[in-house]
Amino acid sequence: MNKQEILNKITNEEDKLLVSKMLDKIEFTTKRNSVEYTDFLDMRQRQLLEKVLNDIKFTNYIALGGYKMAERTVIVIYPEKLEEIFKQNRFDYNTVFGVIRIILPNELKGMYAHRNYLSGIIKIGIKREKVGDILTRFDGADIIVLKDAEKYVLEGLKELTRFSKAEFVTVKISDLKVEEPKTEKINVIVPSMRIDSIVSEAIRTSRAKATEIIKEEKVFINHELVIKGAKEVKTNDLITVRGKGRFKVGEILNSTKKGNLVIEIEKYV
Repeated sequence: MNKQEILNKITNEEDKLLVSKMLDKIEFTTKRNSVEYTDFLDMRQRQLLEKVLNDIKFTNYIALGGYKMAERTVIVIYPEKLEEIFKQNRFDYNTVFGVIRIILPNELKGMYAHRNYLSGIIKIGIKREKVGDILTRFDGADIIVLKDAEKYVLEGLKELTRFSKAEFVTVKISDLKVEEPKTEKINVIVPSMRIDSIVSEAIRTSRAKATEIIKEEKVFINHELVIKGAKEVKTNDLITVRGKGRFKVGEILNSTKKGNLVIEIEKYV
């Protein structure tokens, strides 16, 4: 593995730094026989790193975020001597992840959304890459963090006025409360099954704006980055638009007299 050759192929400086850090972790793992892991990655960053791993034919890694449908994940890199432990799912991921559970007082139950917890994290000065998904509920939330940041995040959140009456506990990643996501079904009319058409209607914006969002690398189909607006989508595809939400493509219900398609979309709320 020639680190410099790999980095020379990357033009974006932030991406170059991200890849460089991962390559260093691979080197640490190889030399020290240690388990290493990245910070939390968004879907674009994860795809970038997995492409590099594929290019260099490195397979001793696993990407996960604490539960099956996690949007934000880490890449855990492990030495060959631990390969069977990981393949048999016997590694203790509590050494990677921490979970901070916030239980709201009765008067605040149902009042806080994802943004209330995220803005609190930002306010105490925690870098976003140290925090994974935030799973909100009627009575509070489970916040997934890197284990080495758990104590700092916990103490910081306790100091915030908005959580002054809340109860805090830390739990194991296996005790994470994952509720079935709430969805609502909407019907959209599109000229075709192209991703730019679907995104335009799903987030209620113009086709030109949808194309711009795709070019900004904010759109994913089944967690894979989309770079062309002409990409066709299929029934049951999961579409994620960063900052706008997630949508599942349903059946084609009908067609209009003008030949447009009426599609059912399930929107995660």
